[in-house]
Amino acid sequence: MTRSDQAVSLGLRNIELLAGLSAERLDAIAHQCAWRNHDKGQSIISRDADDGGVYFLAAGRVRVTTYSSAGREVTFRDIEAGETFGELAAIDEQPRSADVIALEGALTASLPPAAFRQLLCDESLVAQRVLKRLAGLVRLLTDRVVDLSTHGVPTRIHAELLRLAREAGVSANRARLAPPPKQVDIASRVSTYREQVTREISALTKAGILAKEKDALLVRDVARLEQLVAQANAAD
Repeated sequence: MTRSDQAVSLGLRNIELLAGLSAERLDAIAHQCAWRNHDKGQSIISRDADDGGVYFLAAGRVRVTTYSSAGREVTFRDIEAGETFGELAAIDEQPRSADVIALEGALTASLPPAAFRQLLCDESLVAQRVLKRLAGLVRLLTDRVVDLSTHGVPTRIHAELLRLAREAGVSANRARLAPPPKQVDIASRVSTYREQVTREISALTKAGILAKEKDALLVRDVARLEQLVAQANAAD
């Protein structure tokens, strides 16, 4: 895709991994990248693919996900503009471990794996950030394995709703999730079925913890939701 040198450089200015690098260094990295626009729903990375580029998300939002042999979707996380994805394959030169799809129109810059590894050698700050990021992913996945191994489906749904509430912002013991999270997305995050999420949201609504609005899901009692999660953790 054709763009001016200034636009190419600006495209990487908000990438967290590259913060603090000089304009000249960003220009050099930007010109090593392949820039692409992606439509909503478009596949960006396919699991088991042999391409090893690292992606800088300049605009939009994407989801890291995969599918079981039975076709059931498992969602790992959503990635916002300014973040990076695809580092594992670039580092260990193995096939991709997950799929990445665009949740909305997105702009990515893909840096070849050899160029990424050289960047880590040349820029110690970037290397430290990658190490910290990978450590964070290990902790996240460890917590997820523990949750799946020790918590029942209702508790996992409660914990996910609590996470979404905190992410949206809690004020006066309430949080407004707008737009409302899709039940199928919650199900894929906590490894269950949409019908189970529907039943649990209905039960929480009857208990006064949740309330459905036209364009949002309202958590009316965040403290009570926290208590439910804490009680389940204590029982385990």
